[in-house]
Amino acid sequence: MLHRYNTVKGYGENEINIERSRFIAYINRVETEEEAKAFIDEIKKKHWDANHNCSAYMIGENDLIQKANDDGEPSGTAGVPMLEVLKKRGLKDTVVVVTRYFGGIKLGAGGLIRAYGKSVSEGLKATGIVERKLMRIMKTKIDYTWLGKVENEVRSSRYQLKDIHYLDSVEVEVYVEEAAKDPFIDWMTELTNGQGEITEGELEYLETLV
Repeated sequence: MLHRYNTVKGYGENEINIERSRFIAYINRVETEEEAKAFIDEIKKKHWDANHNCSAYMIGENDLIQKANDDGEPSGTAGVPMLEVLKKRGLKDTVVVVTRYFGGIKLGAGGLIRAYGKSVSEGLKATGIVERKLMRIMKTKIDYTWLGKVENEVRSSRYQLKDIHYLDSVEVEVYVEEAAKDPFIDWMTELTNGQGEITEGELEYLETLV
């Protein structure tokens, strides 16, 4: 599992107009090539009457799956520049489809490359990009009398609160970087005067907008 990487926040879409042609970018997060292909097929069905539904995707920890499709545009003028935008932004597990409705004015190879690249760039702005950082969930069980103090201290600390479970006792879950586990344990032990029961939970990705 990668310690950290960037990807899109989720589904998004955005439309721009260039020389009367409509360029509609559809973007989504995917984990497999099958999911990417299914998303592309979905957009193609939605815009069956479009002149082109060009696509690109990059999947996997090491970007081993990379595909670009011009869908009838001159070779190298659509899918490849779309893929290049994903590469330059370092986006993993991302698929994009740009639907074009031709407006009657030919853009030429250079114009098409710029148009499809811009469409993806603008689409990414509308969709949002997140950094996913692998974190350890640290769990602390405390008596209810400690809840106010612990919650306030966690919220004002460098650690990020994940959740609070209200059971017979309270369990506070906090995102902690793997390298910071021992300092966290020392901090929480001191904070609770040794009254907290601290255990390690699972690894989980924490997402923050970039």
